[in-house]
Amino acid sequence: MSNDPGARRLRILHQLVDSVESPVKTKRLCEVSAEVIGMSGAGIMLMSEDVPHGAVCSTDATSALIEDLQFSLGEGPCVDAFHQDRPVTEPDLANPRTPRWPAFAGPIVDAGARAIFAFPLQVGAVRLGVLDFYRTEPGELTHDQHADALVSAGIVAQALLVMQARAPEGTLSVDLEASADFKYVVHQAAGMVAAQLDVSVGQALVRLRAYSFGNERSLNDVAQDVVARKLRFGS
Repeated sequence: MSNDPGARRLRILHQLVDSVESPVKTKRLCEVSAEVIGMSGAGIMLMSEDVPHGAVCSTDATSALIEDLQFSLGEGPCVDAFHQDRPVTEPDLANPRTPRWPAFAGPIVDAGARAIFAFPLQVGAVRLGVLDFYRTEPGELTHDQHADALVSAGIVAQALLVMQARAPEGTLSVDLEASADFKYVVHQAAGMVAAQLDVSVGQALVRLRAYSFGNERSLNDVAQDVVARKLRFGS
């Protein structure tokens, strides 16, 4: 396989636009990324200021669970990759060299994932989120797979920017919102908790997650109680 980044980009772009209606949908970005790298599935999480906003696509039930748990728990390779601004990989989730993501890893392994890889989405200084891959077999990425993943992440990031450019300022584009899972009730609740505690929205989301985990309730259920004013944080 060619080591020329330009050749890799052309090959991946060809797969992306081959027999696909224009404009390209987010679901296709996930599907082609997984196909190119030879992964079992892929998902895209939008993030800003270290806060996950939600998944814009996933290829199957396992990849959807991966994105949902990372959003709900605030931990996982997506979160680390965004914070550290570099790819984060775990080639053996069931037997990692260094255990991490204690709340996230168990359910993902139970769902059949054995390896997971996260690549930041960035165009220049603009950081958009993370492209996640999972595989049902453990093992490191090959050199070619890693190189293809980096190129795919660049293409996905640029595609997301183009989609968002069509939207009026301050709104989300129709293309992104159509298949997204942004859990608006959680973001609404985080805004309310931020006002109640006089903290940032990111800190409020941490408090919501901690309450959810400590009371063995889903983050979505806790958020609904906050929005319905059945639950209040602070005095």
